[in-house]
Amino acid sequence: MTKIIHPVAGAVALTMIATFWLSTALTELFASQQSIAMVKTAIPWGFLLLVPALAVTGGSGFFLAKGRRAGLIGAKIRRMPFIAGNGILVLIPAALFLASKAKAAEFDATFYAVQGLELFAGATNIILLGLNMRDGFKMKGRFRTRQSARFNTKPIL
Repeated sequence: MTKIIHPVAGAVALTMIATFWLSTALTELFASQQSIAMVKTAIPWGFLLLVPALAVTGGSGFFLAKGRRAGLIGAKIRRMPFIAGNGILVLIPAALFLASKAKAAEFDATFYAVQGLELFAGATNIILLGLNMRDGFKMKGRFRTRQSARFNTKPIL
């Protein structure tokens, strides 16, 4: 069951973070301040699904690792403190701050400075979570070379 829960929770988390990031970027570029305020106030509500998805992903990942720390598992585990720290120390506070500023229609220099920081930190987490997903696919043999697919063998990693 954990082998199913882990990738599903990870995909939900990555999709939500990417959705937050894209929604922010697109509304900033092409939408009105009212639309920006709607997006910025909606994002913290998404934490009600995102935070449990990330917790389930991390917990199930540690369970599946069974104490192993080498290779691709080790790389995934080493990325997790950066992902979690970035989320807890930068992304969540920034989202809450931006939601309050947007709700008050205060689109000032501070708003845009924090917005830039949030977009950078969000992109960083998308990249790190994407690398973890890629490594998970490699561990499951999802990425095959042309030669290994032709001979129906597992790739040499």
